[in-house]
Amino acid sequence: MSENARTRWQARYDRSRVREVDFTTLSGLELEPAYGTDDSEWPGEFPFTRGLYPTGYRGRSWTIRQFAGFGNAQQTNERYRMILGRGGGGLSVAFDMPTLMGRDSDDPKSLGEVGHCGVAIDSAADMEVLFDGIDLGDVTTSMTISGPAVPVFCMMIVAAERAGVDTGKLNGTLQTDIFKEYIAQKEWLFTPEPHLRLIGDLMEYCVENIPAYKPLSVSGYHIREAGSTAAQELAFTLADGFGYVELGLSRGLDVDEFAPGLSFFFDAHVDFFEEIAKFRAARRIWARWLRDVYGATSEKAQWLRFHTQTAGVSLTAQQPYNNVVRTGIEALSAVLGGTNSLHTNALDETLALPSEQAAEIALRTQQVIMEETGVVNVADPLGGSWYVEALTDRIEAEATAIFDKILSMGGSTLTSEQPEQIAAAVGRGEWLVTRGLLHGIEEGWFMSEIAEAAFQYQVSLEKREKRIVGVNCHQESVTHDLEILRVSHEVEVEQVRVLAARKSVRDAEAVSAALTRLVEVARTDGNMIEPMLDAVRVEATLGEICDVLRAEWGEYREPARF
Repeated sequence: MSENARTRWQARYDRSRVREVDFTTLSGLELEPAYGTDDSEWPGEFPFTRGLYPTGYRGRSWTIRQFAGFGNAQQTNERYRMILGRGGGGLSVAFDMPTLMGRDSDDPKSLGEVGHCGVAIDSAADMEVLFDGIDLGDVTTSMTISGPAVPVFCMMIVAAERAGVDTGKLNGTLQTDIFKEYIAQKEWLFTPEPHLRLIGDLMEYCVENIPAYKPLSVSGYHIREAGSTAAQELAFTLADGFGYVELGLSRGLDVDEFAPGLSFFFDAHVDFFEEIAKFRAARRIWARWLRDVYGATSEKAQWLRFHTQTAGVSLTAQQPYNNVVRTGIEALSAVLGGTNSLHTNALDETLALPSEQAAEIALRTQQVIMEETGVVNVADPLGGSWYVEALTDRIEAEATAIFDKILSMGGSTLTSEQPEQIAAAVGRGEWLVTRGLLHGIEEGWFMSEIAEAAFQYQVSLEKREKRIVGVNCHQESVTHDLEILRVSHEVEVEQVRVLAARKSVRDAEAVSAALTRLVEVARTDGNMIEPMLDAVRVEATLGEICDVLRAEWGEYREPARF
């Protein structure tokens, strides 16, 4: 008898490691690890619509990776210890606005912003404090930063070196996604080309030196938070990912080696089934493009691994306790969609940075889903649902139409229905998606599409066609105001004082020489990671590194559009 899809899945499942956990229902009913017909798609099978692994969460549950950062490095370190001590499985660093823009805390443009929307990091010494007592060789760490991502990455590497960690074994994720900055978030330093040069250098460095580390987390989260639809979030994000694949190929890297280092970051919004369908479609599209267009032959290179954060934009200041419910529903959609790691927003994040109590509730939300609901028992439990499968197909079709528009903006007449022809063009060094991305950024197309989607949604709220409880319906409430976390101005004063003290005792000549060497390499085709690490090792600050590169490459100014 010929082997059918169920038999192939069962053989792979039997060879896989399964956690020693009770996988029965609350009433004690025995469950199969997955369900389907003999010839339906099964978990762990290309194109991975139903998940990357034949075991689903029976093999490994998602990583609870809570996003946190506020005040100075010491305060944030205390929050990290709380998260890890209460069951968090990984860390995700939120940086303050000066850090996100490559500015030191003593920069005049940083005034009033230090430590307020994340942690202030000025040098490797701050990074040492941030991870004090936390084994960077044991805990996976994500850092959400793009414009100055590469020097911040270097600071983490140096902090690990100083702690005696084997940096070759580091595991984690750096966001680094500059395309989405021009599309949605606007935290850039230079024009796209210098940023892409740094990202290419980072990809090369990680492939050669830190193979488990993921140098790119392609972010749809910020695109969705800016007002896009689910299909736009999916298409813009995956197109950005294709652009980074083309970047790696342009450097002569092997797609089977570098593609596993690309990860993704999606928003889990409040429309439950739409989000599940989006996640399923994302895996399917990525696998097909990586295999059919970019020539990936290994499963790991075809896998779309993603982190999810519940939708900050869905939270409301009105009746904030409702946000616990919204977050729980959004988190469940991410889990049923097969997320690999997850952050749950706190109920007070629409008002301020999370209080410790609110952060704990957000953490416990994931743990209740993981430990009590039984959703880890069966892989892709909604697979085969007529509604979910049809919605997955519909979102894929909408995303495909957007890919075709991006290709046309790059001057190509090819469409997504012609993967062999696109692959041939790529083989000739024609980076079709990248050309379309850069043209769309230059013309403001992505921003106008997001703005139109956001406007249409706002109109539907004003007309009460779409409803938000506590905002335009069910507005009566007995809830009271929340106590919110406030970052004292003293944090900025102290951070500036500490920075000045560190500058006064470092070797100024060594710093100057290291920065000069960095600029010299920037004027060549050489990889910039090692000279940047050398600058960080002598305590060159983030602002100093970014400033010498601004002087060399110039700053990007967004064109005025009306």
